[in-house]
Amino acid sequence: MASGADLESGNPLVTVHPLSRQLQRHALFVTLVKLDSALQSEPYFARSWHWDPSRRSVTFTLFMGLRWHDGEPTTAADVAFTIAAARDPTLGSPRAGDVADMDSVVALNDSTVRVVFREPRTALPTVLAELPLVPKHLLDSVPRARWRAHPYSTAPVGNGPFRFISRTAGRQWRFARNADFPAALGGPPNAQQIIVAVVDEAATKFAGLVSGELDVAGVSPTMAHLVERDPSLMLMTPPALFSTVLAFNTTRAPFDDARVRRALSLSIDRERLVRAAVAGYATPASGAIPPGLPFSTAHAPQHDTRQADSLLDAASWMRTHTGGSRARRGTPLEVTLLTVGGGDMAVEQLVQADLAARGVVLKLRVMELSTFLATVRAPTKQFDVVLTGIPGDIALGHLSALFASAQRGGALDYTGFHTASLNGRLAAARSAAPESAASAWSAVAAELDERMPVAWLFHARGVQGRSRKLDGVQMDLRGELVTVARWTRKDTP
Repeated sequence: MASGADLESGNPLVTVHPLSRQLQRHALFVTLVKLDSALQSEPYFARSWHWDPSRRSVTFTLFMGLRWHDGEPTTAADVAFTIAAARDPTLGSPRAGDVADMDSVVALNDSTVRVVFREPRTALPTVLAELPLVPKHLLDSVPRARWRAHPYSTAPVGNGPFRFISRTAGRQWRFARNADFPAALGGPPNAQQIIVAVVDEAATKFAGLVSGELDVAGVSPTMAHLVERDPSLMLMTPPALFSTVLAFNTTRAPFDDARVRRALSLSIDRERLVRAAVAGYATPASGAIPPGLPFSTAHAPQHDTRQADSLLDAASWMRTHTGGSRARRGTPLEVTLLTVGGGDMAVEQLVQADLAARGVVLKLRVMELSTFLATVRAPTKQFDVVLTGIPGDIALGHLSALFASAQRGGALDYTGFHTASLNGRLAAARSAAPESAASAWSAVAAELDERMPVAWLFHARGVQGRSRKLDGVQMDLRGELVTVARWTRKDTP
């Protein structure tokens, strides 16, 4: 299968790259529970669980017989260790916000672990189905500030249906069938290997599918019709939790001024962007939560060039982004957009054209993924604005993971935007009872809409080409690789 960029890391606690997360969750590791097709929790490593009467504590009984790929047993200590590491600000895990409402996680014995929440819960948090477990015996001695650079990130030891075999930086990752994966957890996978090839050019991906060198590849939406016409291929367009955004550096001019952020957002014709850049395989975004999930906003995003001009006029005496002098009224705003690029860069060029019509000069700077991530995650922000894809998670995790305060990896971390009122509203929304959750999340959305540190452009659909020789493939909101252990090639004995 093809990946548009090298996998970010083999360590699931430091990863935001979507395909990396998919491989970790469904191939290389196991999670405590998993989600069925109706997005309800079902047993996985935890075979059963029960709540205490207060609904603040849940105790899991674990499967005994699962081993790490180096032969060590997977136990409750690994569960407690994983969640404690995710919560540790020293690590700065992008999953920290998802586990912030857990007060404690205690391994009662090897097969039993108890999770205590700060507030009563009506159901298990989805993060327990999305956060792979990591091995305590290999990482406990490593300072968490060093996890990202540790060799484990490029040679991970998992406990899932596939084992890590090798990596060629920037080119390929190999994972092999784990013949010892327990039958109770699904048994060994059908495929002998998964080979992830780094292929960033749309035409090369399509050529690989046609030639049979690739079995699965995300394809450019503008080439989807070519996949549909090829009798050896099948086009799959599953729903996806992936949004494309402009994230503004709110810590320095010009984007420390909310009027400028709003003006640029109002300048972008999202309907045209979706139609021209992704051939309609997306929904123009009016907020953080995609259609089909709870609390998604249904109103159409604004495109109002008159209001954009008015806001830019009102903010014309702001500082320029290049120095301390003040810009003269009417001076065009010049900013640099950071992007990982790839393909024809249609999104970047359409945004550039929309802003040029408002007198905003947008310069494009293409960066390699690891350099891009290091730049946007740095504590001191040295950029103007970035175009980035934001991977989401099921249900409220899509919004809460993005906007949890003091996090690395979320959209607000890129922007440097944190306020006491937003942090308070997030905390209230995360702990809200079901009957009040809608209003609580609406309050979060209202502040984000008012202050606009992030301009949401569109929510994507998956556009995947696959060989018709490949059976057992299912893709849905849980991800592209949810059934990867059951994939089978028809020409494989």
